[in-house]
Amino acid sequence: MGGGGQQQLQQLSQELQAIDEEIEELEADISDLEDEKTEIDEAVEALETLDSGSTVQVPLGGGAYVRAEVQDIDEVVVSLGGNYAAERERDGAIETLRSKQDSLDERIAGVEGEIRELEDESEEVEQQAQELQQRLQQQQMQQMQQMQQEEGDDE
Repeated sequence: MGGGGQQQLQQLSQELQAIDEEIEELEADISDLEDEKTEIDEAVEALETLDSGSTVQVPLGGGAYVRAEVQDIDEVVVSLGGNYAAERERDGAIETLRSKQDSLDERIAGVEGEIRELEDESEEVEQQAQELQQRLQQQQMQQMQQMQQEEGDDE
């Protein structure tokens, strides 16, 4: 069983590595969702503080910005998702953005739940690996004792 035990230990090690990688991916997903929430916070804050006639920096892409004057703060185009957008008045836009944040919070909570489940699974696999390693060490010790006894019997 020595070879089989080592193989089993190797499998458990690979399983642990796969779980760790999956946890890392999920943590990256949470980070992305948190970044999206921050962007929404900034947009809500801007909508709450800007007035018509305010000067703002408008991103053009590629790190380039242009100064522009807000013509009418009550005409805000808000992304609805799925490549759809709608024009809303200021309060409606803020409400839409806050709704997006709530949705992001739910997604984050779901991903955090997945991470907790994976961490529990990881602990179980680690425990199995430790128990298997202890059994293998005990078997080795018994084999060594047996060999020593046999050598002693030969003399």
